[in-house]
Amino acid sequence: MIKFQTLLAIMAFTVLTGCAMESATALQEVQSAKHQHHADPKASCSDVKAPPAIECSDTVTATFDGKGTLWIVWVSHDHIYLQSSTDKGGHYSEPVAVNAEPESITARGESRPKIKLDVQGNIYLTWTQKLEKRHTGHIRFSRSSDGGKNFSKPVTVNDNRDVIGHSFDSLAIGKNGEVFVAWLDARDKERAKAAKQEFSGTAVYYAWSDNGGKSFYPNKIVAPHSCECCRLATEIDGDNLPVVLWRQVFNGNIRDHALVKFIDWNTPDEVRRASGENWKIDACPHHGPALSIDDSGVYHAVWFSGAADKQGLFYGYSKDQGVSYSPSYSFGSQGAKHPSVLAMGQQVAIVWSEFDGVNNLLRLIKSEDGGKTWSQPQQVGTTPGSADDAFLLSDGAKTYVSWQTGQGYQVKAIDE
Repeated sequence: MIKFQTLLAIMAFTVLTGCAMESATALQEVQSAKHQHHADPKASCSDVKAPPAIECSDTVTATFDGKGTLWIVWVSHDHIYLQSSTDKGGHYSEPVAVNAEPESITARGESRPKIKLDVQGNIYLTWTQKLEKRHTGHIRFSRSSDGGKNFSKPVTVNDNRDVIGHSFDSLAIGKNGEVFVAWLDARDKERAKAAKQEFSGTAVYYAWSDNGGKSFYPNKIVAPHSCECCRLATEIDGDNLPVVLWRQVFNGNIRDHALVKFIDWNTPDEVRRASGENWKIDACPHHGPALSIDDSGVYHAVWFSGAADKQGLFYGYSKDQGVSYSPSYSFGSQGAKHPSVLAMGQQVAIVWSEFDGVNNLLRLIKSEDGGKTWSQPQQVGTTPGSADDAFLLSDGAKTYVSWQTGQGYQVKAIDE
């Protein structure tokens, strides 16, 4: 394992807030990119006429395409903005608005816009549009076929248009350009309420497209009784079929996790339990799971539990498409939250956040044997004040961590 001191010395942080440069030339480059230095990076965020700035967004979502270009999306003043970087975050393109017409967009905590690209370089985005009533929304979708220069007019993916909860969208793209969107949906809960029947939680619904998002097949249910406000984890398996992992409400108001592997694009298989801490809580924990599927088809999952005797973050893997799991591995100290996992071959990485009473800390553990054994935790980031959840992503060669903080957006490699 690389020592902590060495790791910090060679990691390159890219901060889009515009830190002090080492030379006048570098400063000119930053100014030309409109990332000027300010004592308060968010000082102009309340000005709707100010140029769009990533500092004004609480969340940033990132992904790499097949050529190693980094793509990021973020929200400011009711618009989603897209930027790209061909040098791993050294320089970024000018922000491009995805939605021409402003709309209220959820971009905080576990719910944020998503971005994926297919092998042809087409760009796909989903997000949750906030409606006028609390905890209500629609799942929105837009695409670009010209490298992010222009985007299609956003469409609503959920075919139930009631002003109820459709939220926590999750996006995955198949090998042939299939577009898969899953989300939490309250339509069945509302029907049960109207019929004066009990209905725990909400439900996981999905829609998919086989023409690059030009149209979607009708919505279908994956499973009823999902937790109401935890992120979904959606991936495409090696057989080019979707897998969805989420927090489920089991009998007795136990809020652990469940997984569904699809039989084909139209047919979800049975619901299988994915974690067993037996956390009984009459509320939504706001802590969803994360999932990564490696090249050999092993599922790597991470999650949070607040059960009395099993509190904290956990990892487990499945070699049989979610039928059974390894014994869970506990990691992180008290207050650890929102883990992200990424598997590349036998190398598996996990990052998560902790708060030490003063600073938000970003911690990392790594496995070189497919999740059987783990390194000691390393601190790979720190920031005072607010910080977003951190996420892992790969350019195909290296693993990177993506982190939005009060001091700016950061991307750095963790493999060096």
